[in-house]
Amino acid sequence: MALEWFVLGYATAAEAIMVLLLTLPGLNGLRKGLITVTRNLLKPFLSVIPFCLFLLMDIYWKYETRPRCESPESCTLAERLRHQKSVMKSQRNALLIAAALLFYWLLYSVTHLVVQMEQLNQRVEKMKKNED
Repeated sequence: MALEWFVLGYATAAEAIMVLLLTLPGLNGLRKGLITVTRNLLKPFLSVIPFCLFLLMDIYWKYETRPRCESPESCTLAERLRHQKSVMKSQRNALLIAAALLFYWLLYSVTHLVVQMEQLNQRVEKMKKNED
């Protein structure tokens, strides 16, 4: 299962970098190409959503099948430590899932807003040319 988390981590990092590059001021020359690349990557990055749901179900399954220690004698110290480590990993992975979904939503929203802004700027330029 480590490979899935590795892939999700890189996808989240790529989404975060694209959001950062789209929102940085002063990159007007690169923005047009960056918008094209981002718009083309939005559909493949859409696969992050069902992937996150699958991984969330995996976390839930691990939670449901965890060892139950009703009394202090029923579990050994090693079992308790392993369970605590598993809980910590699950919490970290849940944060990664939330970050991936948040960055996808941000990337979609920012791309949509930047495209609208570019279209409005083109209309303004066209109207200025028509006035002259």
